[in-house]
Amino acid sequence: MSGPALRELRHSAEFEDAFRLFDTIWHPEPGGEPITVELMRVLSHAGNYVAGAYLEGRLVGASMGFLAAPAGDVLHSHVTGASIGRGIGFALKLHQREWALARGLNRITWTYDPLVRRNAHFNLAKLGARPEEYLPSFYGTMADAINSGDESDRLLAVWRLSEPHVAAAARREPYRTAVPAGAATGLGEQDGWPVFGRADAGTVLVAVPADIEELRRRDPDAAKAWRHAVREVLGGLLEQGARVTGFHDRSCYVVERRDIS
Repeated sequence: MSGPALRELRHSAEFEDAFRLFDTIWHPEPGGEPITVELMRVLSHAGNYVAGAYLEGRLVGASMGFLAAPAGDVLHSHVTGASIGRGIGFALKLHQREWALARGLNRITWTYDPLVRRNAHFNLAKLGARPEEYLPSFYGTMADAINSGDESDRLLAVWRLSEPHVAAAARREPYRTAVPAGAATGLGEQDGWPVFGRADAGTVLVAVPADIEELRRRDPDAAKAWRHAVREVLGGLLEQGARVTGFHDRSCYVVERRDIS
């Protein structure tokens, strides 16, 4: 089957379809929707990014972003979701990148939960984005079906659209991070719980749980322990000026410290 058809959304019926799509993905509490029909309408009319992906005439993915500071340089992608797999999310991000480049923008930013492995792998390995800021409890406590009342720590991902590794990712060449032999495990895992290690090497690995969404339902105490451990280790390293260079083996962040040669 051919890939999705991607286009900007401009009509109220299309925004209503996108709203329903997001509702089926996140199942938010009333008043907690990630975006409203009215706001999509206004943002689209004002020249921001609101787009959808269609298969056989049915909306299967949507994305919304708005122009951000500094003016003329950044698009902030607020929400992107797909009801099925099959590369819909990747296709939407490529469409978003082309839209931004056509308008002279250099970066796209978005936030994501650092504990969700598949999102970290998608953002870092498949797209070539890099987390540049740790944002504790960015949205407060979220009560939707995915977050299950957890604190909403987020990483700010920055997608530098013209970087060679990002252009390679757009050609479907995933970015692979080499881990040096002397890398230290700053945060590991044992029996489903986080285990603190060393964070004093030039390269530090920070693990995240295999399935945080299932863990929130099955063992909320363990999920909370992971939230605070990743906040302490990964957030602490970023605050000290370290940079995340990749996501290794679909399981851990690779962090390079600048204060160690």
